[in-house]
Amino acid sequence: MRPPPRPPARAGHGVSTQVSRVSPRPTRAAPRSGAPFPWHRVPFLVAAGLALLAGLDAATLLIGLPAPVTTARLPEIHGALMVLGFVGTLIALERAVALRRRLALASPGLLGAGTLLLLTPLPLAVGQVALVAGSLALVVVYLPLWRRQEDDAVLVQAMGAVLAVGGATLWARGDDIALLLPWLVGFVVLTIAGERLELARLHIGEAAARRLAPLAGALVAATVAATVWDRLYPLLGLALLALVGWLVRHDVARRTVRGTGLPRFAAACLLSGYAWLAVTGTIWLLGGRVVDGGGYDAAVHATFLGFAMSMILAHAPVILPAVLRRPLPYHPAMYASAGLLHAGLLVRLWLGDALAWPGAWRTGATLTIVALLGLVATAVWSGARRTA
Repeated sequence: MRPPPRPPARAGHGVSTQVSRVSPRPTRAAPRSGAPFPWHRVPFLVAAGLALLAGLDAATLLIGLPAPVTTARLPEIHGALMVLGFVGTLIALERAVALRRRLALASPGLLGAGTLLLLTPLPLAVGQVALVAGSLALVVVYLPLWRRQEDDAVLVQAMGAVLAVGGATLWARGDDIALLLPWLVGFVVLTIAGERLELARLHIGEAAARRLAPLAGALVAATVAATVWDRLYPLLGLALLALVGWLVRHDVARRTVRGTGLPRFAAACLLSGYAWLAVTGTIWLLGGRVVDGGGYDAAVHATFLGFAMSMILAHAPVILPAVLRRPLPYHPAMYASAGLLHAGLLVRLWLGDALAWPGAWRTGATLTIVALLGLVATAVWSGARRTA
C-alpha cells in the first residue's frame, strides 16, 4: 500500500490559510528574499503575454470590430493562443520553477515558441508541432514532481497535461477546435483542481482528498469517450459537474471569502469561477455536444474566461512573485477587472447567447476584452507601485 502523501509546502500562500505545514521537498517554489532577479524566466512571460495580446486581438476581429493587427490566420488560432499559448505557457513555467531544474524550462519554451510560430507566415503545422512538443514536455515535468512527493494533487495535474497533449495533437492533425474543446477544458480544469487540492490539504480529511483523483480519471475517460462517440457528452457534463461539486465542497475559499484583503478577493474569484464552470457542465449534461451557436459560445467562454481567468486573477499575486522573485501586491483596484469580466460574461452569455438580445453578444465580448486588458494594466501598475 502506498504511504499517505506528505502535505506540500505552501510558503507564502496567505490566500488559502494562515497555518503552514512545510514539507522538506516542496512541489511549489516560494519567492526567496534577496535573490537576484531571474532574467532567464522573462522571455517565457513575454511569450505568454504576446499570446494573450494576440488572442485578444483575434477576439476583437471575431466580434467584428477593428483591431490593431489584422491577418487572416488570427481568428483561426484564437483558441490555441489563449489556452495553450497563454495559460499553457504560464502553467508550464510555474511547474518548471517548482521543479528547480533548467531542463524543465523546455516545456514553457516550446509552448511559447509554438505561440510565436503561429503568429508568423510559416506553415501552421510548424507552430502546432511545437505546441504538441511543449505539452509532452509538461507531462515529463510531472514525473520527477511525482517521484519527489507521491501526492494525488500532482497526479491530477499530470492528467491535465495528458489532456493538453491530446488536444494539441488533435489540432495538429487537422481536427476542428470544437472537437478538441473537451481536451482543452480538461487540461485547464484538472491543473487548477490539483492546485486547489494542495491548498485544501490542511482542511480536509485524507478520504476526501483521495476522491479527487478518481473524479479526475472519470473526466479523462469521459473526454475520450465523448470524442469517440458524441452521444456521451452528457456523461462528460456529469463528470465535470462532479468535479465542480468537489471543488466547491472542499476549497478553503468558502472560509476565506469571509476574510479581508487578498484572501477575500482570491476566494471571490475562485467561487465565481466554479459557478462559470458549472455552466459548461450543465450545457453538456442537458444539451449534449454543441459545435456552434449560443451553446457552444457559452461553453467555451464560461470555461476559459469565467473559470480560467478567474483562477489567474486569484493566483497571480501568489504565483508571479514565486516566478519573478518580486512582489505583486494586492490592491482593491483588482476588483474592477474581476467585476468587469463577470459583468461582460453575463451580458454575453445570458443576454446574448441565451436571450439573443440584439448587440448584447458583441457588447459583452467587448467588456471582457477590456477587462483582460485592465487586468494586465493593473498587474503592471501594482508591481511598479511596489518597487517604486
